[in-house]
Amino acid sequence: MKKCMFVLLILSPFLTGCWDRRELNELGIMLAIGIDKVEDEYQLTAQVVVPAEITSKTSTGRTPVTLFQEKGETIYEALRKITKNSPRKIYPGHLQMLVLGEDLAEEGIAESLDFLSRDWEFRTDFYVVIAKDMTAGEVLNVRTTIENIPATKMFNTLKTSEASWASTNGVVLDELIADLTRDGKEAVLTGVLVTGEQEIGSSKQNVESITPSARIVYDELALFKKDKLVGWLTERESKGYNYIVNEVQNAVIAISCPEEGKATIEIIHFDSKMKGKINKGKPEVDVNIKVKANVGEVECQINLDDQETIVELEKNTEKKMEETINLSIETVQKQYKSDIFGFGEAIHRSNPKEWKKIKERWDEEFPEMTANVKVDVKISHTGSVGNSFLEDIGVE
Repeated sequence: MKKCMFVLLILSPFLTGCWDRRELNELGIMLAIGIDKVEDEYQLTAQVVVPAEITSKTSTGRTPVTLFQEKGETIYEALRKITKNSPRKIYPGHLQMLVLGEDLAEEGIAESLDFLSRDWEFRTDFYVVIAKDMTAGEVLNVRTTIENIPATKMFNTLKTSEASWASTNGVVLDELIADLTRDGKEAVLTGVLVTGEQEIGSSKQNVESITPSARIVYDELALFKKDKLVGWLTERESKGYNYIVNEVQNAVIAISCPEEGKATIEIIHFDSKMKGKINKGKPEVDVNIKVKANVGEVECQINLDDQETIVELEKNTEKKMEETINLSIETVQKQYKSDIFGFGEAIHRSNPKEWKKIKERWDEEFPEMTANVKVDVKISHTGSVGNSFLEDIGVE
């Protein structure tokens, strides 16, 4: 013990400090990066913080971020070329968003991800999204309200949407690479686009109005086969996907009332379990979902004190969810033939020997396989009021 203490005392002067220490004023903090493919080169767009605007106590009205854009034969080369016009070395350690262009995604994203996963300066907890119908650079060239740093706005919006709305999915780099390399499971990413007058998006005018001329919004899920983008799910189909893979924290569903009108059911607890099996020599999957819910809104005349009414609302919710899930499965099986649900992985878990036999022909087996979907909904609360006041004021 004494020898150990002696060694530590001798070495302590050499253990202080940091071998790669760099002063903060030497670094350009990059919060978002966009990658596009332009002909045979990568075009890299870096959204970098303007230090004076972030540290200033009073806003000057100038943009809090700036964009640097360069092309290169590789992503690493393009990133280093930014030093030609940036006074600081670009530091990616606080990256929040990676935006991949749609053209690049259609060609394949695997090569683009290698540098990001290999470079020690990159953390892997940033979100990855696909720019829909535009380039990644165009998405990052929009000023935003509430969150004045666009990358932070994008990060927080996706995080909030994922927690409250079932059609988006926040995927970080590690998860994406895992899906790209797993047997029996393909990858999905949330799509992002700019709505409105895109040409005004980068100007100060865009954040001076109550209603910005251009907005960054999330829309639908992009599905992959291997590392190539093969298509887009609709919002409803995207919900069905998230129902299956158990990526729902909280959501709302508009359903029909027993007679007429609409009601909104809020999901407060969600649990989806998938089990693969071989039935008469054919792969099959059971998807069993249990939901706890509240009545969030009533736009019809129903008696919420009647248990039969509650049971009817539960059945209507189950039917609506099962229809959404089956629509998603049918679209993916028939149109895209890409196992984004992980049905193959479920077969592998339940029957490794049979999976070994069908693994090489899974592209042919997946579109024809049967998925049995069962949703069980239990409504526990009807809100802070009982029956709707609509009946009292004569609204029909």
